[in-house]
Amino acid sequence: MSTKDFIIEHFPLLAKIDSPADLKKLPVEQLPAVCQELRRFIVHELSENPGHFASSMGAVEIVVALHYVFNTPDDRLVWDVGHQAYAHKILTGRRDRFSTNRKQGGLSGFPNPSESEYDTFQAGHASNSISAALGMSIASELQANPDRKVVAVIGDASISGGLAFEGINNASIHKNNLLIVLNDNDMSIDRPVGALSKYMAHLSTSKRYNNMRYKLYQFMRRHHMISDSGKGIVLRFNNAMKSLLTGQQNIFEGLNIRYFGPFDGHDVVKLVKTFNDIKDMTGPKLIHLLTVKGKGYEPAEKDPTTWHAPGKFDEDTGERIKGASAGKPLKFQDVFGKTLVELAQKNEKIVAITAAMPSGTSVSMMQEAMPERSFDVGISEGHAVTFAGGLAREGLRPFVAIYSAFLQRAYDSIINDVSIAHLPVVFCLDRGGLVGEDGVTHHGLFDLAFMRAIPGMTVTAPMDEHTLRNLMYTAQRYTGGPFSIRYPRGTGKVVDWHNDMTEQPIGHGRKLLDGDDVAVLSLGTIGTNAREACENLRNQGINVAHYDMIYLKPIDEDILSEVSQRFKKVITVEEGVTTGGLGSAVAEWFTAHGINVRLVRMGVDDTFVDQGTVAQLHQLCHLDAASIEDQVKQLLNEK
Repeated sequence: MSTKDFIIEHFPLLAKIDSPADLKKLPVEQLPAVCQELRRFIVHELSENPGHFASSMGAVEIVVALHYVFNTPDDRLVWDVGHQAYAHKILTGRRDRFSTNRKQGGLSGFPNPSESEYDTFQAGHASNSISAALGMSIASELQANPDRKVVAVIGDASISGGLAFEGINNASIHKNNLLIVLNDNDMSIDRPVGALSKYMAHLSTSKRYNNMRYKLYQFMRRHHMISDSGKGIVLRFNNAMKSLLTGQQNIFEGLNIRYFGPFDGHDVVKLVKTFNDIKDMTGPKLIHLLTVKGKGYEPAEKDPTTWHAPGKFDEDTGERIKGASAGKPLKFQDVFGKTLVELAQKNEKIVAITAAMPSGTSVSMMQEAMPERSFDVGISEGHAVTFAGGLAREGLRPFVAIYSAFLQRAYDSIINDVSIAHLPVVFCLDRGGLVGEDGVTHHGLFDLAFMRAIPGMTVTAPMDEHTLRNLMYTAQRYTGGPFSIRYPRGTGKVVDWHNDMTEQPIGHGRKLLDGDDVAVLSLGTIGTNAREACENLRNQGINVAHYDMIYLKPIDEDILSEVSQRFKKVITVEEGVTTGGLGSAVAEWFTAHGINVRLVRMGVDDTFVDQGTVAQLHQLCHLDAASIEDQVKQLLNEK
């Protein structure tokens, strides 16, 4: 049976919806049935083709109501992160291609403007939707398109990020008609943390009060009793009276943002009415919707953290399909988590920090063993780094575990609040390199270059689990300033990962294979591909020397001196951008010492890389073993 025929048979309403215009043809009474089909379709598709499950299940009614009420794509929907946007993709002409989601050459796992006109802004990271949508709203006013509606859809965890509050603050002072939809499911990936999360869980207001206030405001405008210049004064007075009468303070209304809710985010008929009621109101406004992460699928409702991205599962039973793990290597993040606990048991100064990703980074192991020395600061990477600086200033040894791509948001804090003062903060960059199906917004391709640029920063990348443990052991004893360790998503090659940790001498790598034809210098776990290539070449009679550099900064000058004296042809291999990374460091050293060698730098070119499996992306970026072999042969054939 073809995909089209399968959809017609099992999802008769969805089969007729090729765009939001088709959705609008349905009577509002049929929308609950559309939502039901959407959920069944998502369950069916993701059971075989894994993706971000629970968030999208929880936002189905919001997506349907928004596309039913607003005139998309002319009206703009801006998604924060995009975990909740699968129903949006399905309703906007991508239903029949949804099986390619997160696959090479297929749909992106997140909203992507290059994929569809309905995806108005690049998504993948948290807290940016309000700022982007505010820009679109003001642009519409400036370009004489005041009828265009702009909606930012943001989750309760994302709204705790600093950028979201910067956007809200500016929305309150600039002329705009922005609508913010707050999807409050009391979840991020792990449970959200902090006072704002607790505040969101208890915030409530009166619909009758909102309706009365709006009607009063319209009456006063019609009778010239209030002007735009006086609107803010009346709004603040009303907010103060409401706080006095209800005993509650509303943070959004305190910022002059009209607040509506909270409402049931799963009552699609009520959502349609509410969006219709408020969409033409002038000025910034926020509607607060309460939803359940994983809604409509019992296993996901019971365990939304696991079901955020559960992998393959049986759609009928909800049983997750796991490969056999006995006798296989641990994930690098789990080696990190277990090693951190092991070190912290012996060193009472060690503390752990993560930003809303305790399970994703395995800091959860430290949380369980030593909760008083573990800190999840929420989606606040800049704060995480500066907070770590304060801890380090008072003599503690913070280990900051954050995904490489997410640490980019904290770069200013890394420089100004840690590095200038040479504070001994250990940065543990999970998901370094190509991460696979999450694609362009999640690849950790820039950390080697941007960390290397910082004075006093030690920059390392282990090739295997034993080296990771040794670097962690070294970092917790190092007093020379901040220390960076980057490692990949997924597993390595070592089954017996628990070595007796020893100090990894600062600025020293190791020679793995000796040879006299070409020298290959690798950094990090991409060295396993380089080693495979070198071994294959040796079987063909080509003797390649292979060095695992371990330290990018300070780089091993003894290895570089040896290589410069013995070889005229050198290849560097790194799983990051070539600009500013290992290849750049080696080229700079050769140039500074007047050494003339033929140097080929293998890494990720000056481009952004889309989604695919890691193996596929290694091939795409010419970082697989076969590509390294070919490069060696090509170099040897040069005259």
